[in-house]
Amino acid sequence: MSPLMLAVGVCLAGWIALYALLCYANGTCGYEWNCRLVTLFHGILAVCITAYIGYIDGPWPFTNPGTKNTALQISAMVISLGYFIFDMAWCVYFRTEGLVMLAHHTMSILGILLTLWLGESGIEGCAVLFGSEITNPLLQTRWFLKHSGRYNSLLGDVVDLLFVLLFVLMRIFIGGNMLYCELISPNPKFIIKCGGVAMYALSWVFMADIGPFAYRKSLVKYQRWVNRHRMAEVNGQDVKRDRKIS
Repeated sequence: MSPLMLAVGVCLAGWIALYALLCYANGTCGYEWNCRLVTLFHGILAVCITAYIGYIDGPWPFTNPGTKNTALQISAMVISLGYFIFDMAWCVYFRTEGLVMLAHHTMSILGILLTLWLGESGIEGCAVLFGSEITNPLLQTRWFLKHSGRYNSLLGDVVDLLFVLLFVLMRIFIGGNMLYCELISPNPKFIIKCGGVAMYALSWVFMADIGPFAYRKSLVKYQRWVNRHRMAEVNGQDVKRDRKIS
C-alpha cells in the first residue's frame, strides 16, 4: 500500500471516529445532526488550511496553475478526500441527498484522486476546496437553525444572505475567473481543465436552485414589510380618530 493510500485510510478512519464519538456524546440529536457537525468541522478546517495555502504558502492559483503539488497541498487534499469518502458513504446509506449533491461528492473525490495521482495542479484543487467549502459552515448553520426552531429570525436571514452572496461571489464570479485562467494556461493537463469545467458547470446547477430560493425569500420578506407598514398606518389612523373623539 502506498503512503498516500495509507494516509487517506487514516483520515477516513479519523472522520469515522469523530462521527462515532459525536453519536455517542449526542445520542439524542440523531445521526444527521452529528454527521452535519462533522461536515461543519471539515468545512472550517478545509477553509483554514486552503486559505493559508493560497494566500500565504503559495503559489497563487490564478497565475501559477499546473505546478507540482507541495506537501501541504497534498495534506489538505488527503484530509478532504477522507472526509468526502466518509460523507458519500453516509449519504448513500441513509439516502439523504439527491443526485446533484452525490454528483458533487463524486466529482470532488475523482478530482482529488486525479490531482494526487498526477502530482500536479494541487494549488487549483486547494483553491476549489476553498471556494466550495467557504459557504459550508453557513449551510450547516442554516440547517441547525431550522431544526432547532430558530430559523425564522434575524440570524436566519443573515445566514441566508451571507450564504447567497458568498456562493455567487466565490463559485460564480471568482470561480469563473479562475477557470478562465486555468483554460488559457498551457501548464495544466487537458483532463484537469475538463474537471474544472465540470465543477464550474455543477456550480451553475446549484445556482439554479439557489436563485429561485433567494427570490422567493426576498419576496416573502418584502410582503411582510408591506403588511407591517400598512398595519402601522392603520393603527396610526385609529389613534388619530380616538384622539379626535376624546
